[in-house]
Parts: sequence; C-alpha cells; structure tokens
Amino acid sequence: MKIVVIGGTGLVGSKTIAKLTEHGHAAVSASPNSGVNTLTGEGLADVLTGAQVVIDVSNSPSFEERAVMDFFTTSTTNLLAAEKAAGVTHHVALSVVGTDRLPESAYFRAKVAQENLIKQSGLPYSIVHATQFFEFVMSIAEEATDGDIVRLSHARIQPIAADDVATAVARTAVGAPLNGTLEIAGPTQFGLDELVRTGLALRGDTREVVVDPGAPYFGAVLDERTLVPGADATVFQTTYEEWVATSAA
Repeated sequence: MKIVVIGGTGLVGSKTIAKLTEHGHAAVSASPNSGVNTLTGEGLADVLTGAQVVIDVSNSPSFEERAVMDFFTTSTTNLLAAEKAAGVTHHVALSVVGTDRLPESAYFRAKVAQENLIKQSGLPYSIVHATQFFEFVMSIAEEATDGDIVRLSHARIQPIAADDVATAVARTAVGAPLNGTLEIAGPTQFGLDELVRTGLALRGDTREVVVDPGAPYFGAVLDERTLVPGADATVFQTTYEEWVATSAA
C-alpha cells in the first residue's frame, strides 16, 4: 500500500513513516524539502500518483490569526482536490482533543475549519484527535514564563508521547476509514500546572509554577476539562516519567 505522509519530516510524521515502513507499506514523505508544497499545490499530483492513503500531520509555521487560518484552509483544500484527482481512498488527519471547545483561540478555530473541509469533501476520512504531546511540555513552560515564574491554569490535561501518536495514526491509516474522529491520550491526567511543575523538577529546573486560572493556552482561557478526552478515548500506556527517562538516555 502506498501511503503519502504530508509533513513527513516532522516529529510525528517521521515516526509514522518509520512504523509504516517497518510493516511493509510504501510510506512516502511529502514536504517542501522534498518538492511538495500543499500551499501552492506544487508536487502534489506527482507524489499522490498511485497512493491509496494520505496522512496529513503538517502544522502551520505561524500561529498568528490570519496566517494559521490561511495555512490550514489553503493547504487542506489543495490536498483534498489533489487526492480526488489521484483516486486516493482514505484521508487521515491529525488534530487536537478539545479543538471544538476553544473558539477563542485562532489556532483551534483554524483546526476546526480544516476538519470541516475534510468532513465536507466527500472523501472517506479519519480524524485522530490527540492530547498534548510530552515533547511540548517544556515549550508550554517557556511560553508561560515571566522571569522565574511560570503561570499556568490548573485545567486537566492527559498528555501522550509522540511515538504513541504515530502508532495511532499509522494504525488508523491502514484500517478502514472511520468517517469520524478517534480520540487518543496518555495514561495519566495532570493539572496543566502540575504537569509542567513535574517536567521542570525532572530536569532540575528551579522555576516556580504558579496557578493562574486566567492564564491563556494558545490564546484561550481553559475550563477544567477542555483538554480532556472522552471516556471512549484510546489510552496508550507510556507515562510521562518513562518518556523523560528514555529521552534523557
């Protein structure tokens, strides 16, 4: 099976390609570095020739309101049109748990627009909603830091390892289209402040984490369970502590 991975050089994309290749699939990375640009359409027809499945794990380089909306709507429109022309039979997209519950955030509004384009395209599809990645915990800390103080909400979060996300995406891609959404998460819920506090402590970082209910997350103020998946989510078993230990090694 030929599977094209849009964003195949990124964190999840590269891991997804490795997993698909390991199981005998012809997984092809598509990104501007390989001459494929979903914003302009360059290279799409060629790379999709003979493909049965397309996985889109690409992300906007900018989270500015207009730029992020333009990225997700333009790239998705171009990609879906090229897939129809090529006879692709399954479109898989990676998105975020809680996307439809954060209308104040420009990033999440753009993700909703992307998902709506997919649902309305007429192509068989699967959308994978993942919780926040372990890999981005320190980036969250940096964004929320003022001097030596990190201000974060206590909203609940159930983070997941990017490797587990790649496993879920790869499995979804080789299965029948869901024509719906699959939620995935890690095994443990934390308060967002607690997660970052744990991450800092495991790295010997002495910054102080302070709970601030009004602290924004990608431009939105969180309710307690905005980022928590539903009861039917697929839960992977890699813990944050295990991931940190493996990453340090």
